[in-house]
Amino acid sequence: MSAEQSVTAIVKRPPQTLEPWHAPAWQRLWLALQARPWNALALVPASVGAPPDFTLRIASTLARTGMVHLSAPVQVADGTRVQLSSMVSFQNEVRACQQAGDRVLLALSPIAENPVTDTLAQGADCSLLCLLFEAMAASDAKRTVTAIGKERFIGSAIFRPDPSGGLAAI
Repeated sequence: MSAEQSVTAIVKRPPQTLEPWHAPAWQRLWLALQARPWNALALVPASVGAPPDFTLRIASTLARTGMVHLSAPVQVADGTRVQLSSMVSFQNEVRACQQAGDRVLLALSPIAENPVTDTLAQGADCSLLCLLFEAMAASDAKRTVTAIGKERFIGSAIFRPDPSGGLAAI
């Protein structure tokens, strides 16, 4: 290998992958969520069948997308394991963030796994139904919407596993 070739090999960088919040699908989802005013948005899985951190990963990516868009904080509240005994304190923390002027994304667990999910979702300004492609049943999604209230939902979004181990918004 000549000196010129070795220098070229040293300065070559691996192709950069886009961080999820730079992907157009995530940006479109964020902008679509702005169609209705909200300070607290609950991310509710349509049913069981997704990894335990499903909505937390969605919330984290949307928060980053929102911070890029708004140049302001977007908080993530992990409500996936909130129990009845800590529900009121969790709700108070979310309210404190809202009163500080921050938007809050609440990552919740399926209603079949956590009895406080529907109450937490109803306490938010609105909810987004999150479906994992080919892993969740439509009948369970209908039960989730009925339990929380159809009028509480801003819409739904379908996600699929990403080859890098993340999630991709469809």
